[in-house]
Amino acid sequence: MAHCRIYTNQNLSEHQSVTLSDDVGHYLRQVMRSHEGDAITLFNGKGGEYQASISHLSKQSCNCHIETFNDVSRELSLPIHIVQCANKSEKIETVLQKGTELGAVSFQIANSQRSALKLTGLKLEKRLQRWQRIITEAAEQSERTRMPTLHWCNRLTDIQCVGQAFALHPHQAKPWSEARSTLTQASAITFAIGPEGGWSHDDLSILQPMGFQTLTFGSRIMRTETAAPALLAATQALLG
Repeated sequence: MAHCRIYTNQNLSEHQSVTLSDDVGHYLRQVMRSHEGDAITLFNGKGGEYQASISHLSKQSCNCHIETFNDVSRELSLPIHIVQCANKSEKIETVLQKGTELGAVSFQIANSQRSALKLTGLKLEKRLQRWQRIITEAAEQSERTRMPTLHWCNRLTDIQCVGQAFALHPHQAKPWSEARSTLTQASAITFAIGPEGGWSHDDLSILQPMGFQTLTFGSRIMRTETAAPALLAATQALLG
């Protein structure tokens, strides 16, 4: 039977009994076919993970007993933040899933001049909940020990620019071959990926005073959902 790894948004400690959500109980019971006494791994995204066993599992509840704490980290040595322009939702979902697997510490979904996705109110709230579930499932699967954060930015000026910042752009930009020599010296990196159709002149006029340099990543034009995973993988290779 496959070993289960579960995220729970609560404080955890050794020799503690915890109650998991109904959704998690349903997943363990109906999907993973778990039983009382089975071992599982719990993590709360604050570092490390906990070895536990299922003490009670029914249609109404799921309880676990934590036995030991493993102070392990599977995070990148350099924090990488992703700014992804609002596109069609399935493209954003790809970025969130693959970006989480590849180690991004945060995602900012931002409106821009050419954004194809306009969300407000309850519709935005529901979409954020869905996106957070995708991040959580990817963190569980990839054995992350920290949970990436997710933020919606109504305007590009709402973006948080952390460390060395680059906006991917195919023209009049610093080539990857020049940028990579300085990336390993950074305290953090922010990569900003434009919408379908790329950054507009007005977008760049906002981003560049905020500290973003334009960056070109090879001679080919990537789809918007391809760029962030490609940059994450390439930077991870630089970090060793």
